[in-house]
Amino acid sequence: MTRLEASVALLLLAAASPLSACAQGATPAAAPAAQAFPSDSAILAIIRQRVEDKRSAGIVIGLLEPDGRTRVIAYGDPGPGQPPLDGNSVFEIGSISKVFTSTVLAQLVQEGKVKLEDPVQQYLPSTVRMPTRNGKQITLGSLSEQNSGLPRMPSNFKPADPANPYADYAAQQMYEYLTSYQLPRDPGAQFEYSNLGVGLLGHALARATNQSYEALERSRIWGPLGMEHTAITLTPWMKSHLALGHDPEGKLAANWDLDVLAGAGAIRSTTYDMLKFADANLHPERGALHRAMAFAQKERAAAGPLRIGLNWVVQPNRGDTIVWHNGGTGGYRTFLGLMLSRKTAVVVMTNSTGTGADDVGLHLLDAKLPLAPPPAPMKHRTAIELPAATLARYVGTYQLAPEFALEVTAADGALWAQATGQGKLRLWAEAETEFFLKEVDAQVTFVRDATGAVASLVLHQNGQHPTGKKVK
Repeated sequence: MTRLEASVALLLLAAASPLSACAQGATPAAAPAAQAFPSDSAILAIIRQRVEDKRSAGIVIGLLEPDGRTRVIAYGDPGPGQPPLDGNSVFEIGSISKVFTSTVLAQLVQEGKVKLEDPVQQYLPSTVRMPTRNGKQITLGSLSEQNSGLPRMPSNFKPADPANPYADYAAQQMYEYLTSYQLPRDPGAQFEYSNLGVGLLGHALARATNQSYEALERSRIWGPLGMEHTAITLTPWMKSHLALGHDPEGKLAANWDLDVLAGAGAIRSTTYDMLKFADANLHPERGALHRAMAFAQKERAAAGPLRIGLNWVVQPNRGDTIVWHNGGTGGYRTFLGLMLSRKTAVVVMTNSTGTGADDVGLHLLDAKLPLAPPPAPMKHRTAIELPAATLARYVGTYQLAPEFALEVTAADGALWAQATGQGKLRLWAEAETEFFLKEVDAQVTFVRDATGAVASLVLHQNGQHPTGKKVK
């Protein structure tokens, strides 16, 4: 649900057509000398090119200037029957939901109602046994710092509908998993991005306050900030303004519904509402909520090459600091970035699962951070047919990361691959052990051991070549 995940994932390019474009200002445009960001026309040129390169179906950019003025620039396909993209278009924000979860955590900490050091165990039913290691317990803080020791996803996450994978994962399944799980390392020892962990955090905070997660967020953040079109349950107005998501092949994608893991990625919002949230995060002097936001942004632990606060990614940048998070669901990719010292912010909303637009957001915050180059043309590959008996040798599950695998199956005379939490795609043979995908520039090589049995595969994509051992 985010590109912070350390596990390997198939990054599929969406196909779309530019059907609408607009540039809007929620307030009058500032004079060029006062603007921290490029002109509307310059930004429109960037996102127009992204859409025309088929890296996104549509993009909405929200900019917050140092003096509080905002601008919105939009271009692309909102989906059939929907109004043109603008600041009121509704998107799934995916894992940006995590910083909403941690903002509530920060509020509760500052109010003395919970502590970061509190074991999560005390907020769960007595029948649930949270895993511990060397006498150390998973705390509210370690869940929000992404170093709890819990994996990205639970192994009993087996969606009935891959198009809406989180909808049927409920509290009882999470409880069963937590009770049986053994931690591979001490809580707090190492960063490992975990949707499970932050989903658990949101669930624990909801139980601590005797509210649903959605009611908790509405009462503490959305309502006070006037975020009228932010919710988990789509209102009629939100449905009528929904930017329809697109899958990697450019087809319309189903919206995602999250049950117990809502705190990890369930929120839907508009660019205008997200700019209100961004503005509040830049002004701790305004009140208790704003001070809690600053508390959540404070860096606390390592996050790979970066640092992390309470779910916020803290990125040192040429003597300055960018605080950000991104998100993704089955049909959307999003980004929210803050330049604290300059009181500026960028919101990027896209309605497709292409390559995302984190680079656009970071580039707008600092022009010295480069835009990603357009994808190279895919090499022409010729598919061949292989006997069913040959294809059968490759059937199995290949573990590419602790919680990420490719399940390879054979059906209808073809080989198919399904990555954890993703749809099934055909593998086309170009040699006996070499296969490729048509939707994206990715290839798979099957590797045999000394006996001739298939033992592993190698995924070739984006210049990386991770190996997945065949586990069953």
